[in-house]
Amino acid sequence: MLVIPAVDIKGGRCVRLFQGLADKETVYGEDPALMARKWVGEGAEFLHVVDLDGAFEGYPKNWETVQKVISSVNIPIELGGGIRSPEMVEKILSGGVNRVIIGSRAVDSPDFLELIFREFRERIVPSIDARDGIVLVKGWEESTDLKAIDLGNTLKKIGFKLVIYTDTAVDGTLNGPNLPVIEEFLDRTGLRAIAAGGVSRLEDIANLKKLERKGLVGAITGKAIYEGTLSLSEAIRTAG
Repeated sequence: MLVIPAVDIKGGRCVRLFQGLADKETVYGEDPALMARKWVGEGAEFLHVVDLDGAFEGYPKNWETVQKVISSVNIPIELGGGIRSPEMVEKILSGGVNRVIIGSRAVDSPDFLELIFREFRERIVPSIDARDGIVLVKGWEESTDLKAIDLGNTLKKIGFKLVIYTDTAVDGTLNGPNLPVIEEFLDRTGLRAIAAGGVSRLEDIANLKKLERKGLVGAITGKAIYEGTLSLSEAIRTAG
């Protein structure tokens, strides 16, 4: 199981949000590329990068900063935040990103998903962001009437095999992941998943690793490694 550090970018800076709320941010660095190099130095094999301004405004806003991150590390990067057209997907993949994360558009337009899946296949990873099992969109600001499990099964029918599952109720809280929800999602969809939200201690990593046999292939951690409640290097060893 991979432990994947998150580098969230807002206004060109490295920040973390509490439960995804734009007005509850903590700035952890003026240079996201420097932070990315720090995590690589601690053993990261993959980076999860999010353009938060893009997520809220509907189109990428920090591409120049993302490019600096790409050029500063030698490991794969996945990028999300406001990517909502095939042309933008092509630009980003051509610019050195290894995987594109699709969030709101995964809900808004199944036709769009089918189109980009045919063209880019495993280089597209849908992100299911949910609270109490219900999908949220547009930077987690809007709730839908769609269940996360139903969206997962729709994605599976299209052909996707891997998704990112974020429990927004625990994201940024350091309270631990919602293990029963993650396990139910894996059981009822048969998808492979990367879990995000609440990962804060080595115990969380050990508990998530128990779900590896059910299809959990990774865990994203953000605030915990910035605040120091979790050592990234130790988490990677525990997950290995």
